Amino acid sequence: MSKIKIAVVSYGNIGKFAVEAVNAAPDMELAGVVRRAGSAGNNPPELANVKVVSDISDLGKVDVAVLCSPTRSIPEVASAILAKGICTVDSFDIHGDEMLDLRKLLDETGKKHKTASIISAGWDPGSDSVIRTLLKAMAPKGLTYTNFGPGMSMGHSVAAKGKEGVKDALSMTIPTGTGVHRRMVYIEVEDGADPEKVVENIKSDSYFTKDETHIIPVPSVDELKDMGHGVKLEHKGVSGQTQNQIFEFNMKINNPALTSQILISCARAVIKQQPGAYTMLEVPPIDYLAGDKDELLKTLV
Repeated sequence: MSKIKIAVVSYGNIGKFAVEAVNAAPDMELAGVVRRAGSAGNNPPELANVKVVSDISDLGKVDVAVLCSPTRSIPEVASAILAKGICTVDSFDIHGDEMLDLRKLLDETGKKHKTASIISAGWDPGSDSVIRTLLKAMAPKGLTYTNFGPGMSMGHSVAAKGKEGVKDALSMTIPTGTGVHRRMVYIEVEDGADPEKVVENIKSDSYFTKDETHIIPVPSVDELKDMGHGVKLEHKGVSGQTQNQIFEFNMKINNPALTSQILISCARAVIKQQPGAYTMLEVPPIDYLAGDKDELLKTLV
């Protein structure tokens, strides 16, 4: 069988690990990396033997584009690539209505251009969403608490760093229990910027309005960065008429490495779907795996 040709779009933390995950996948081949115009000629050493372009059309045949771009750029980037007849996967990480709006937009675009997209393919939303669904199937009545961290939130860090007057930012997610979190945002303020205005702009961003947020100016954000993160999912519910069914799921992970692996697993799955857009909940789990289906079933069932 021919290998799935993958383009990695954007080359930050997630993009770097995505390239590694593609190279480790037995059924995939890296078509190349897409970077912003001006970045493509200034590549890190690990991309020395990789085709790097500023337009995905310059890569030739591509089956799936793995979008490692910031969340808020995903609607535009994914729509444009789907319109070229290339499937996409992304790690759009805003829950609720914005995620559903993206699904609707890309579903219409995908059906129009006969391509498929898997959205929000990270670990939350993403693989944790699948686990929450299974827990609810196991005990339909009850409560589920998702407790993140302590660890670096890439989406929140990017949102804070994008504010005017911010040179660099690190947003740490601190769990306080029962699904409630505190955001500790460490920022380097640019010379001449008004710190009070910077703080106000960050706190008013929708990434931060739902949680207690503390913003702390520091001399160097780089000295504080650690890509470790984690989650503890707790579900207490009822199976049939039996009370007090208690489940826990824990993981401690490197954030961008896990996000990238999930994206690559979804890149394998997306080409098996009909045109349109899907969340990870809507995709058969076996589609994420490489290998013969019968052999996988023999091992996993």
